[in-house]
Amino acid sequence: MNDKGKMGMSAGRDDGNTAEEAVRQAPQRRKSARPGKIAYVSMDDLDFNPAAFRGREKGKKNYKKVLKVTGIALLMVFAALGCSYAGITYFYTNHFIQGTSINGYDCSGLTAYEAEQVLADAVENYSIVVSARDQEDQVIYGSDIDYTYISTGEVLELLKEQNPFQWIQGFLHTTSYTVSHEATFDRSLLEAELLSLDCAQEENQVEAENAYVAYNNTEFIIMPETEGSELNVKAAYTVLSEAILNNSSSVDFDTAGEDVYETADVTSDSSQLQTLVNSYNNLTSARITYTIGSETVTLDGSTIESWLSYDEKGQPVTDDAAFESYVATFVAQLAATYDTVGTTRTFTSTSGRTVSVYGSAYGWQIDQASETAQLLEEIQSGTVTTREPVYSMTANSRGTNDLGDTYIEVDLSEQHMYYYQNGSIVFESDFVSGLASNSDRKTPEGIYTLYYKTSPSVLKGDGYEQAVTYWMPFNGGIGFHDATWRSSFGGSIYLTNGSHGCINLPLSSAAELYELITYNVPIICFY
Repeated sequence: MNDKGKMGMSAGRDDGNTAEEAVRQAPQRRKSARPGKIAYVSMDDLDFNPAAFRGREKGKKNYKKVLKVTGIALLMVFAALGCSYAGITYFYTNHFIQGTSINGYDCSGLTAYEAEQVLADAVENYSIVVSARDQEDQVIYGSDIDYTYISTGEVLELLKEQNPFQWIQGFLHTTSYTVSHEATFDRSLLEAELLSLDCAQEENQVEAENAYVAYNNTEFIIMPETEGSELNVKAAYTVLSEAILNNSSSVDFDTAGEDVYETADVTSDSSQLQTLVNSYNNLTSARITYTIGSETVTLDGSTIESWLSYDEKGQPVTDDAAFESYVATFVAQLAATYDTVGTTRTFTSTSGRTVSVYGSAYGWQIDQASETAQLLEEIQSGTVTTREPVYSMTANSRGTNDLGDTYIEVDLSEQHMYYYQNGSIVFESDFVSGLASNSDRKTPEGIYTLYYKTSPSVLKGDGYEQAVTYWMPFNGGIGFHDATWRSSFGGSIYLTNGSHGCINLPLSSAAELYELITYNVPIICFY
Protein backbone atom coordinates (compact mmCIF):
# COMPACT_ATOMS: atom_id res chain seq x y z
CA MET A 1 0.00 0.00 0.00
CA ASN A 2 1.30 3.61 -0.76
CA ASP A 3 1.37 6.37 1.72
CA LYS A 4 -1.67 7.92 0.32
CA GLY A 5 -3.56 4.80 1.06
CA LYS A 6 -2.21 4.61 4.53
CA MET A 7 -3.08 8.18 5.21
CA GLY A 8 -6.56 7.57 3.99
CA MET A 9 -6.94 4.67 6.27
CA SER A 10 -5.40 6.57 9.09
CA ALA A 11 -7.65 9.48 8.52
CA GLY A 12 -10.53 7.20 8.52
CA ARG A 13 -9.54 5.72 11.86
CA ASP A 14 -8.98 9.20 13.27
CA ASP A 15 -12.61 9.91 12.69
CA GLY A 16 -13.34 7.04 14.83
CA ASN A 17 -14.87 5.10 11.93
CA THR A 18 -13.38 2.17 10.19
CA ALA A 19 -13.34 1.80 6.46
CA GLU A 20 -15.97 -0.84 6.68
CA GLU A 21 -18.27 1.45 8.60
CA ALA A 22 -17.63 4.12 6.02
CA VAL A 23 -18.69 1.79 3.36
CA ARG A 24 -21.89 0.79 5.30
CA GLN A 25 -22.72 4.36 6.00
CA ALA A 26 -22.02 5.64 2.49
CA PRO A 27 -25.33 4.64 1.03
CA GLN A 28 -27.18 6.25 3.89
CA ARG A 29 -25.65 9.60 3.16
CA ARG A 30 -26.66 9.49 -0.47
CA LYS A 31 -29.96 11.03 -1.19
CA SER A 32 -30.00 10.71 -4.95
CA ALA A 33 -31.07 7.60 -6.83
CA ARG A 34 -28.33 8.22 -9.35
CA PRO A 35 -25.40 5.97 -8.70
CA GLY A 36 -22.37 7.69 -7.39
CA LYS A 37 -18.78 6.81 -7.71
CA ILE A 38 -17.87 3.47 -6.18
CA ALA A 39 -14.99 3.66 -3.71
CA TYR A 40 -12.86 0.56 -3.26
CA VAL A 41 -11.29 0.19 0.12
CA SER A 42 -8.30 -2.07 0.15
CA MET A 43 -7.50 -4.46 2.98
CA ASP A 44 -4.03 -4.12 4.29
CA ASP A 45 -2.24 -6.39 6.57
CA LEU A 46 -3.61 -4.56 9.55
CA ASP A 47 -7.11 -5.79 8.74
CA PHE A 48 -6.16 -9.51 8.71
CA ASN A 49 -6.83 -11.31 12.02
CA PRO A 50 -5.06 -14.67 12.10
CA ALA A 51 -6.82 -15.79 15.27
CA ALA A 52 -10.22 -15.25 13.80
CA PHE A 53 -9.19 -17.09 10.68
CA ARG A 54 -8.03 -20.05 12.63
CA GLY A 55 -11.37 -20.09 14.51
CA ARG A 56 -13.24 -20.19 11.30
CA GLU A 57 -11.15 -23.10 10.03
CA LYS A 58 -11.67 -24.98 13.24
CA GLY A 59 -15.43 -24.42 13.04
CA LYS A 60 -15.53 -25.85 9.59
CA LYS A 61 -13.69 -28.94 10.70
CA ASN A 62 -16.09 -29.48 13.65
CA TYR A 63 -19.10 -29.09 11.36
CA LYS A 64 -17.78 -31.73 9.01
CA LYS A 65 -17.12 -34.01 11.93
CA VAL A 66 -20.67 -33.57 13.18
CA LEU A 67 -22.05 -34.31 9.75
CA LYS A 68 -19.96 -37.41 9.54
CA VAL A 69 -21.04 -38.64 12.93
CA THR A 70 -24.67 -37.87 12.18
CA GLY A 71 -24.50 -39.71 8.89
CA ILE A 72 -22.94 -42.71 10.51
CA ALA A 73 -25.64 -42.68 13.17
CA LEU A 74 -28.35 -42.43 10.58
CA LEU A 75 -26.82 -45.25 8.64
CA MET A 76 -26.75 -47.30 11.78
CA VAL A 77 -30.40 -46.47 12.48
CA PHE A 78 -31.44 -47.35 8.96
CA ALA A 79 -29.43 -50.51 9.15
CA ALA A 80 -31.08 -51.39 12.45
CA LEU A 81 -34.53 -50.64 11.03
CA GLY A 82 -33.77 -52.70 7.99
CA CYS A 83 -32.63 -55.57 10.12
CA SER A 84 -35.74 -55.27 12.28
CA TYR A 85 -38.05 -55.17 9.24
CA ALA A 86 -36.27 -58.14 7.75
CA GLY A 87 -36.48 -59.98 11.03
CA ILE A 88 -40.16 -59.26 11.48
CA THR A 89 -40.82 -60.16 7.87
CA TYR A 90 -39.01 -63.43 8.39
CA PHE A 91 -41.10 -64.00 11.52
CA TYR A 92 -44.28 -63.66 9.52
CA THR A 93 -43.18 -66.19 6.97
CA ASN A 94 -44.39 -68.84 9.39
CA HIS A 95 -46.72 -66.78 11.58
CA PHE A 96 -49.96 -65.08 10.75
CA ILE A 97 -49.63 -61.28 10.60
CA GLN A 98 -51.50 -59.06 13.02
CA GLY A 99 -55.23 -58.65 12.49
CA THR A 100 -55.72 -62.20 11.18
CA SER A 101 -58.80 -64.11 12.36
CA ILE A 102 -59.84 -67.59 11.28
CA ASN A 103 -63.40 -68.78 11.81
CA GLY A 104 -63.86 -65.86 14.18
CA TYR A 105 -60.81 -66.66 16.35
CA ASP A 106 -57.84 -64.26 16.63
CA CYS A 107 -54.81 -66.01 15.14
CA SER A 108 -52.44 -62.98 15.06
CA GLY A 109 -48.79 -64.05 15.47
CA LEU A 110 -49.68 -67.75 15.57
CA THR A 111 -48.15 -70.50 13.53
CA ALA A 112 -50.38 -72.75 11.48
CA TYR A 113 -50.09 -75.42 14.15
CA GLU A 114 -50.97 -72.98 16.89
CA ALA A 115 -53.93 -71.69 14.90
CA GLU A 116 -55.08 -75.27 14.36
CA GLN A 117 -54.88 -75.76 18.12
CA VAL A 118 -57.11 -72.74 18.66
CA LEU A 119 -59.67 -74.23 16.28
CA ALA A 120 -59.27 -77.65 17.88
CA ASP A 121 -59.82 -76.16 21.34
CA ALA A 122 -63.01 -74.57 20.08
CA VAL A 123 -64.15 -77.92 18.72
CA GLU A 124 -63.60 -79.54 22.08
CA ASN A 125 -66.21 -77.11 23.44
CA TYR A 126 -68.61 -77.85 20.54
CA SER A 127 -72.31 -78.30 21.25
CA ILE A 128 -75.46 -78.33 19.15
CA VAL A 129 -78.93 -77.20 20.17
CA VAL A 130 -81.66 -79.57 19.02
CA SER A 131 -85.14 -78.12 18.47
CA ALA A 132 -88.06 -80.49 18.07
CA ARG A 133 -91.79 -80.14 17.51
CA ASP A 134 -93.76 -79.42 20.69
CA GLN A 135 -90.67 -79.91 22.87
CA GLU A 136 -88.19 -77.71 24.73
CA ASP A 137 -84.76 -77.24 23.11
CA GLN A 138 -82.09 -79.67 24.24
CA VAL A 139 -78.29 -79.66 23.88
CA ILE A 140 -75.92 -82.38 22.72
CA TYR A 141 -72.30 -81.71 23.72
CA GLY A 142 -69.31 -82.71 21.63
CA SER A 143 -67.77 -84.45 24.60
CA ASP A 144 -70.84 -86.72 24.78
CA ILE A 145 -70.21 -88.06 21.29
CA ASP A 146 -66.36 -87.96 21.23
CA TYR A 147 -66.38 -85.07 18.80
CA THR A 148 -62.79 -84.66 17.47
CA TYR A 149 -61.25 -81.99 15.22
CA ILE A 150 -59.45 -83.04 12.03
CA SER A 151 -57.46 -80.49 10.03
CA THR A 152 -58.09 -80.15 6.32
CA GLY A 153 -54.79 -78.30 5.72
CA GLU A 154 -56.55 -75.08 4.79
CA VAL A 155 -54.96 -73.17 7.69
CA LEU A 156 -51.47 -74.02 6.46
CA GLU A 157 -52.45 -73.06 2.92
CA LEU A 158 -53.63 -69.68 4.20
CA LEU A 159 -50.26 -69.12 5.87
CA LYS A 160 -48.41 -70.05 2.71
CA GLU A 161 -50.49 -67.63 0.67
CA GLN A 162 -49.84 -64.81 3.16
CA ASN A 163 -47.41 -62.07 2.01
CA PRO A 164 -45.06 -61.54 5.00
CA PHE A 165 -43.81 -58.22 3.61
CA GLN A 166 -47.26 -56.77 4.23
CA TRP A 167 -47.10 -57.34 7.97
CA ILE A 168 -47.32 -53.61 8.64
CA GLN A 169 -50.78 -53.56 7.06
CA GLY A 170 -51.94 -55.95 9.75
CA PHE A 171 -51.78 -53.10 12.24
CA LEU A 172 -53.98 -50.98 10.00
CA HIS A 173 -56.83 -53.38 9.22
CA THR A 174 -57.98 -56.92 9.97
CA THR A 175 -58.34 -59.91 7.68
CA SER A 176 -60.86 -62.65 8.37
CA TYR A 177 -60.81 -66.14 6.92
CA THR A 178 -63.23 -69.01 7.08
CA VAL A 179 -61.90 -72.48 6.74
CA SER A 180 -63.61 -75.81 6.93
CA HIS A 181 -62.59 -78.64 9.09
CA GLU A 182 -63.50 -82.21 9.41
CA ALA A 183 -64.66 -83.77 12.58
CA THR A 184 -65.24 -87.27 13.72
CA PHE A 185 -67.65 -88.50 16.33
CA ASP A 186 -68.83 -91.79 17.69
CA ARG A 187 -71.96 -92.66 15.76
CA SER A 188 -73.24 -95.08 18.34
CA LEU A 189 -72.91 -92.38 21.00
CA LEU A 190 -74.78 -89.91 18.77
CA GLU A 191 -77.56 -92.45 18.24
CA ALA A 192 -77.82 -92.96 21.98
CA GLU A 193 -77.98 -89.18 22.54
CA LEU A 194 -80.72 -88.88 19.92
CA LEU A 195 -82.78 -91.64 21.48
CA SER A 196 -82.45 -89.97 24.87
CA LEU A 197 -84.01 -86.71 23.63
CA ASP A 198 -87.54 -85.90 24.75
CA CYS A 199 -88.77 -85.86 21.17
CA ALA A 200 -87.80 -89.53 20.78
CA GLN A 201 -89.73 -90.74 23.83
CA GLU A 202 -92.78 -92.88 23.24
CA GLU A 203 -95.06 -90.74 25.38
CA ASN A 204 -94.28 -87.75 23.15
CA GLN A 205 -95.06 -89.54 19.89
CA VAL A 206 -98.31 -88.16 18.50
CA GLU A 207 -99.43 -89.79 15.28
CA ALA A 208 -100.20 -87.54 12.31
CA GLU A 209 -103.85 -87.56 11.21
CA ASN A 210 -104.96 -87.93 7.62
CA ALA A 211 -107.09 -85.37 5.87
CA TYR A 212 -110.70 -86.50 5.85
CA VAL A 213 -114.19 -85.61 4.75
CA ALA A 214 -116.55 -84.11 7.31
CA TYR A 215 -120.08 -82.73 7.34
CA ASN A 216 -120.41 -79.19 8.69
CA ASN A 217 -124.23 -79.07 8.97
CA THR A 218 -124.67 -77.74 5.44
CA GLU A 219 -122.21 -79.59 3.23
CA PHE A 220 -119.30 -81.97 3.19
CA ILE A 221 -115.83 -80.44 3.25
CA ILE A 222 -112.26 -81.69 3.34
CA MET A 223 -110.67 -81.29 6.74
CA PRO A 224 -106.90 -80.86 6.26
CA GLU A 225 -104.39 -83.29 7.66
CA THR A 226 -102.78 -82.53 11.00
CA GLU A 227 -99.10 -82.92 11.74
CA GLY A 228 -98.04 -85.14 14.56
CA SER A 229 -94.81 -85.50 16.49
CA GLU A 230 -94.02 -89.10 15.66
CA LEU A 231 -90.28 -89.05 14.99
CA ASN A 232 -88.69 -90.93 12.12
CA VAL A 233 -85.53 -91.83 14.05
CA LYS A 234 -83.51 -92.84 11.01
CA ALA A 235 -84.24 -89.57 9.17
CA ALA A 236 -83.68 -87.54 12.35
CA TYR A 237 -80.28 -89.18 12.85
CA THR A 238 -79.27 -88.32 9.26
CA VAL A 239 -80.25 -84.67 9.71
CA LEU A 240 -78.51 -84.41 13.08
CA SER A 241 -75.27 -86.04 11.92
CA GLU A 242 -75.09 -83.82 8.84
CA ALA A 243 -75.56 -80.74 11.00
CA ILE A 244 -72.73 -81.86 13.29
CA LEU A 245 -70.42 -82.58 10.37
CA ASN A 246 -71.14 -79.06 9.11
CA ASN A 247 -70.22 -77.70 12.55
CA SER A 248 -73.72 -76.24 12.91
CA SER A 249 -74.56 -74.82 16.29
CA SER A 250 -78.24 -75.78 16.05
CA VAL A 251 -80.67 -77.97 14.17
CA ASP A 252 -84.44 -77.77 13.99
CA PHE A 253 -86.17 -81.04 13.20
CA ASP A 254 -89.39 -79.18 12.43
CA THR A 255 -87.84 -77.31 9.49
CA ALA A 256 -85.19 -79.82 8.49
CA GLY A 257 -87.47 -81.69 6.12
CA GLU A 258 -90.70 -83.65 5.91
CA ASP A 259 -88.96 -86.97 6.47
CA VAL A 260 -87.97 -86.23 10.07
CA TYR A 261 -91.55 -86.67 11.24
CA GLU A 262 -94.00 -89.29 10.08
CA THR A 263 -96.51 -87.58 7.81
CA ALA A 264 -100.15 -88.19 7.03
CA ASP A 265 -100.88 -90.74 4.34
CA VAL A 266 -103.80 -88.73 2.97
CA THR A 267 -103.51 -84.99 2.43
CA SER A 268 -106.12 -82.36 1.65
CA ASP A 269 -105.12 -82.26 -2.01
CA SER A 270 -106.06 -85.91 -2.44
CA SER A 271 -108.09 -86.42 -5.60
CA GLN A 272 -109.80 -89.35 -3.91
CA LEU A 273 -111.02 -87.12 -1.10
CA GLN A 274 -112.22 -84.51 -3.56
CA THR A 275 -114.17 -87.15 -5.45
CA LEU A 276 -115.66 -88.34 -2.18
CA VAL A 277 -116.66 -84.80 -1.18
CA ASN A 278 -118.32 -84.22 -4.55
CA SER A 279 -120.14 -87.53 -4.29
CA TYR A 280 -121.39 -86.87 -0.76
CA ASN A 281 -122.46 -83.32 -1.56
CA ASN A 282 -124.29 -84.62 -4.60
CA LEU A 283 -126.11 -87.13 -2.40
CA THR A 284 -127.14 -84.57 0.17
CA SER A 285 -128.27 -82.09 -2.49
CA ALA A 286 -131.08 -84.48 -3.44
CA ARG A 287 -134.57 -83.55 -2.26
CA ILE A 288 -137.50 -85.85 -2.94
CA THR A 289 -140.93 -84.70 -1.81
CA TYR A 290 -143.65 -87.35 -1.77
CA THR A 291 -147.29 -86.36 -2.15
CA ILE A 292 -149.55 -88.87 -0.40
CA GLY A 293 -153.11 -87.65 -0.55
CA SER A 294 -153.20 -84.32 1.23
CA GLU A 295 -149.93 -85.01 3.01
CA THR A 296 -146.32 -84.57 1.92
CA VAL A 297 -143.18 -86.32 3.06
CA THR A 298 -139.81 -84.79 2.21
CA LEU A 299 -136.52 -86.61 2.10
CA ASP A 300 -133.66 -84.07 2.24
CA GLY A 301 -129.93 -83.88 2.69
CA SER A 302 -129.96 -83.96 6.48
CA THR A 303 -131.64 -87.37 6.47
CA ILE A 304 -129.49 -88.66 3.63
CA GLU A 305 -126.36 -87.55 5.50
CA SER A 306 -127.42 -89.63 8.49
CA TRP A 307 -127.49 -92.71 6.28
CA LEU A 308 -123.78 -92.47 5.51
CA SER A 309 -121.35 -94.70 7.34
CA TYR A 310 -118.63 -93.28 9.58
CA ASP A 311 -115.54 -94.84 11.09
CA GLU A 312 -114.51 -94.76 14.74
CA LYS A 313 -113.07 -91.27 14.27
CA GLY A 314 -116.31 -89.93 12.83
CA GLN A 315 -115.05 -89.82 9.27
CA PRO A 316 -117.46 -90.92 6.52
CA VAL A 317 -116.61 -94.10 4.68
CA THR A 318 -118.16 -95.59 1.58
CA ASP A 319 -120.49 -98.49 2.36
CA ASP A 320 -122.90 -98.99 -0.52
CA ALA A 321 -124.65 -101.97 1.06
CA ALA A 322 -125.36 -100.07 4.26
CA PHE A 323 -126.58 -97.01 2.35
CA GLU A 324 -128.92 -99.09 0.21
CA SER A 325 -130.23 -100.68 3.38
CA TYR A 326 -131.08 -97.25 4.79
CA VAL A 327 -132.91 -96.34 1.59
CA ALA A 328 -134.89 -99.59 1.68
CA THR A 329 -135.73 -99.02 5.34
CA PHE A 330 -136.99 -95.52 4.57
CA VAL A 331 -139.27 -96.88 1.84
CA ALA A 332 -140.50 -99.63 4.17
CA GLN A 333 -141.34 -97.05 6.82
CA LEU A 334 -143.14 -94.97 4.22
CA ALA A 335 -145.16 -98.04 3.24
CA ALA A 336 -145.92 -98.94 6.84
CA THR A 337 -147.28 -95.46 7.43
CA TYR A 338 -149.32 -94.98 4.28
CA ASP A 339 -150.13 -98.44 2.91
CA THR A 340 -153.74 -99.46 3.56
CA VAL A 341 -153.56 -102.95 2.09
CA GLY A 342 -153.75 -105.40 4.95
CA THR A 343 -155.52 -103.00 7.28
CA THR A 344 -159.00 -103.14 8.85
CA ARG A 345 -161.53 -100.50 7.87
CA THR A 346 -164.51 -99.50 9.94
CA PHE A 347 -167.51 -99.47 7.67
CA THR A 348 -171.18 -98.50 8.10
CA SER A 349 -173.37 -100.78 6.04
CA THR A 350 -176.52 -99.84 4.20
CA SER A 351 -178.51 -101.63 6.89
CA GLY A 352 -177.00 -99.24 9.42
CA ARG A 353 -174.64 -101.69 11.08
CA THR A 354 -171.08 -100.63 11.86
CA VAL A 355 -168.69 -103.37 10.88
CA SER A 356 -164.94 -103.78 10.72
CA VAL A 357 -163.56 -105.39 7.58
CA TYR A 358 -160.01 -106.56 7.04
CA GLY A 359 -158.78 -106.07 3.51
CA SER A 360 -155.67 -107.73 2.15
CA ALA A 361 -156.41 -107.32 -1.53
CA TYR A 362 -157.48 -103.70 -1.71
CA GLY A 363 -155.93 -100.37 -0.80
CA TRP A 364 -152.79 -98.40 -1.26
CA GLN A 365 -149.59 -100.37 -1.43
CA ILE A 366 -146.13 -99.01 -2.28
CA ASP A 367 -144.03 -101.21 -4.55
CA GLN A 368 -141.08 -101.20 -2.16
CA ALA A 369 -138.57 -102.82 -4.50
CA SER A 370 -139.31 -100.45 -7.36
CA GLU A 371 -139.53 -97.40 -5.10
CA THR A 372 -136.20 -98.25 -3.43
CA ALA A 373 -134.45 -98.58 -6.78
CA GLN A 374 -135.89 -95.29 -8.07
CA LEU A 375 -135.15 -93.41 -4.86
CA LEU A 376 -131.57 -94.68 -4.75
CA GLU A 377 -131.01 -93.52 -8.31
CA GLU A 378 -132.48 -90.09 -7.58
CA ILE A 379 -130.33 -89.63 -4.48
CA GLN A 380 -127.16 -90.60 -6.31
CA SER A 381 -127.93 -88.13 -9.09
CA GLY A 382 -128.83 -85.31 -6.69
CA THR A 383 -132.40 -85.09 -8.01
CA VAL A 384 -134.83 -82.50 -6.68
CA THR A 385 -138.40 -83.57 -7.42
CA THR A 386 -141.96 -83.86 -6.14
CA ARG A 387 -143.83 -87.06 -6.93
CA GLU A 388 -145.94 -89.94 -5.65
CA PRO A 389 -144.35 -93.19 -4.54
CA VAL A 390 -144.27 -96.12 -6.92
CA TYR A 391 -147.40 -98.17 -6.10
CA SER A 392 -148.16 -101.81 -6.69
CA MET A 393 -151.78 -101.23 -5.71
CA THR A 394 -154.00 -98.18 -5.46
CA ALA A 395 -157.34 -97.41 -3.86
CA ASN A 396 -160.26 -95.14 -4.70
CA SER A 397 -159.42 -92.51 -2.16
CA ARG A 398 -157.03 -91.52 0.60
CA GLY A 399 -157.46 -91.46 4.32
CA THR A 400 -158.20 -94.09 6.89
CA ASN A 401 -161.25 -95.24 4.99
CA ASP A 402 -159.97 -95.46 1.47
CA LEU A 403 -163.13 -97.09 0.11
CA GLY A 404 -164.42 -93.83 -1.22
CA ASP A 405 -167.98 -93.42 -2.37
CA THR A 406 -167.86 -95.94 -5.21
CA TYR A 407 -167.90 -99.54 -4.01
CA ILE A 408 -169.87 -102.79 -3.95
CA GLU A 409 -171.32 -103.79 -0.60
CA VAL A 410 -171.89 -107.54 -0.13
CA ASP A 411 -173.77 -108.08 3.13
CA LEU A 412 -173.34 -111.79 3.77
CA SER A 413 -175.61 -111.70 6.79
CA GLU A 414 -178.42 -110.00 4.90
CA GLN A 415 -177.65 -111.93 1.67
CA HIS A 416 -178.11 -108.68 -0.23
CA MET A 417 -175.68 -106.52 -2.21
CA TYR A 418 -175.50 -102.88 -3.34
CA TYR A 419 -173.43 -101.10 -5.94
CA TYR A 420 -172.67 -97.48 -5.00
CA GLN A 421 -171.35 -95.00 -7.56
CA ASN A 422 -170.39 -91.57 -6.24
CA GLY A 423 -172.44 -92.26 -3.15
CA SER A 424 -175.61 -93.40 -4.98
CA ILE A 425 -176.94 -96.94 -5.29
CA VAL A 426 -176.98 -97.92 -8.96
CA PHE A 427 -177.53 -101.63 -8.45
CA GLU A 428 -178.78 -104.04 -5.77
CA SER A 429 -179.76 -107.69 -5.66
CA ASP A 430 -180.33 -110.68 -3.41
CA PHE A 431 -177.79 -113.48 -3.69
CA VAL A 432 -176.78 -116.80 -2.24
CA SER A 433 -173.28 -117.06 -0.82
CA GLY A 434 -171.21 -120.06 0.26
CA LEU A 435 -172.47 -122.69 2.61
CA ALA A 436 -172.07 -121.13 6.03
CA SER A 437 -171.81 -124.44 7.86
CA ASN A 438 -168.83 -125.60 5.79
CA SER A 439 -165.62 -123.71 6.38
CA ASP A 440 -164.26 -124.81 3.02
CA ARG A 441 -167.28 -123.37 1.21
CA LYS A 442 -168.12 -120.39 3.39
CA THR A 443 -167.61 -117.08 1.59
CA PRO A 444 -164.78 -115.25 3.36
CA GLU A 445 -164.96 -111.67 4.55
CA GLY A 446 -162.66 -109.09 3.07
CA ILE A 447 -162.20 -106.25 0.65
CA TYR A 448 -161.36 -107.18 -2.90
CA THR A 449 -161.37 -105.91 -6.45
CA LEU A 450 -162.40 -107.42 -9.74
CA TYR A 451 -159.79 -109.60 -11.42
CA TYR A 452 -161.51 -109.69 -14.78
CA LYS A 453 -164.91 -110.51 -16.30
CA THR A 454 -165.86 -112.90 -19.05
CA SER A 455 -169.02 -114.19 -20.72
CA PRO A 456 -169.73 -117.06 -21.02
CA SER A 457 -167.50 -119.27 -18.87
CA VAL A 458 -167.28 -122.72 -17.30
CA LEU A 459 -166.69 -123.00 -13.57
CA LYS A 460 -164.72 -125.99 -12.40
CA GLY A 461 -164.15 -127.10 -8.87
CA ASP A 462 -163.71 -130.11 -6.64
CA GLY A 463 -166.40 -132.52 -7.91
CA TYR A 464 -168.25 -130.12 -10.13
CA GLU A 465 -168.18 -128.31 -13.46
CA GLN A 466 -170.78 -125.67 -14.23
CA ALA A 467 -171.38 -123.47 -17.26
CA VAL A 468 -172.39 -119.85 -16.56
CA THR A 469 -173.19 -116.87 -18.71
CA TYR A 470 -171.42 -114.17 -16.69
CA TRP A 471 -168.27 -114.71 -14.66
CA MET A 472 -166.69 -111.93 -12.51
CA PRO A 473 -163.99 -113.32 -10.12
CA PHE A 474 -162.59 -111.15 -7.29
CA ASN A 475 -161.08 -113.47 -4.65
CA GLY A 476 -159.18 -116.36 -6.17
CA GLY A 477 -161.86 -118.79 -7.44
CA ILE A 478 -164.64 -116.82 -5.80
CA GLY A 479 -166.67 -114.34 -7.85
CA PHE A 480 -170.05 -113.11 -9.04
CA HIS A 481 -171.93 -115.27 -11.55
CA ASP A 482 -175.42 -116.16 -12.58
CA ALA A 483 -177.02 -119.31 -11.11
CA THR A 484 -179.89 -120.32 -13.36
CA TRP A 485 -180.25 -123.60 -11.47
CA ARG A 486 -181.58 -121.67 -8.48
CA SER A 487 -185.16 -120.56 -8.26
CA SER A 488 -184.75 -118.23 -5.27
CA PHE A 489 -182.11 -116.03 -3.70
CA GLY A 490 -181.53 -114.24 -0.43
CA GLY A 491 -182.87 -115.09 2.96
CA SER A 492 -181.27 -118.00 4.81
CA ILE A 493 -180.62 -120.30 1.84
CA TYR A 494 -176.86 -120.01 2.36
CA LEU A 495 -177.16 -121.64 5.76
CA THR A 496 -178.23 -125.01 4.32
CA ASN A 497 -177.86 -124.79 0.57
CA GLY A 498 -175.11 -122.34 0.01
CA SER A 499 -172.71 -122.21 -2.90
CA HIS A 500 -169.10 -123.38 -3.01
CA GLY A 501 -168.16 -119.83 -1.99
CA CYS A 502 -169.26 -117.75 -4.97
CA ILE A 503 -171.95 -115.10 -4.95
CA ASN A 504 -174.85 -116.64 -6.91
CA LEU A 505 -177.08 -114.07 -8.66
CA PRO A 506 -180.21 -114.20 -10.71
CA LEU A 507 -179.39 -114.18 -14.43
CA SER A 508 -180.81 -110.69 -14.92
CA SER A 509 -178.88 -109.32 -11.97
CA ALA A 510 -175.68 -110.93 -13.14
CA ALA A 511 -176.18 -109.43 -16.59
CA GLU A 512 -176.76 -105.96 -15.12
CA LEU A 513 -173.78 -106.19 -12.80
CA TYR A 514 -171.61 -107.43 -15.64
CA GLU A 515 -172.28 -104.20 -17.49
CA LEU A 516 -171.71 -101.92 -14.47
CA ILE A 517 -168.73 -103.41 -12.66
CA THR A 518 -165.27 -101.93 -13.31
CA TYR A 519 -161.80 -102.72 -12.11
CA ASN A 520 -160.43 -101.25 -8.86
CA VAL A 521 -163.91 -100.85 -7.40
CA PRO A 522 -163.69 -102.20 -3.85
CA ILE A 523 -165.87 -105.24 -3.18
CA ILE A 524 -166.65 -105.35 0.55
CA CYS A 525 -167.74 -108.73 1.84
CA PHE A 526 -168.83 -108.88 5.48
CA TYR A 527 -171.21 -110.65 7.86
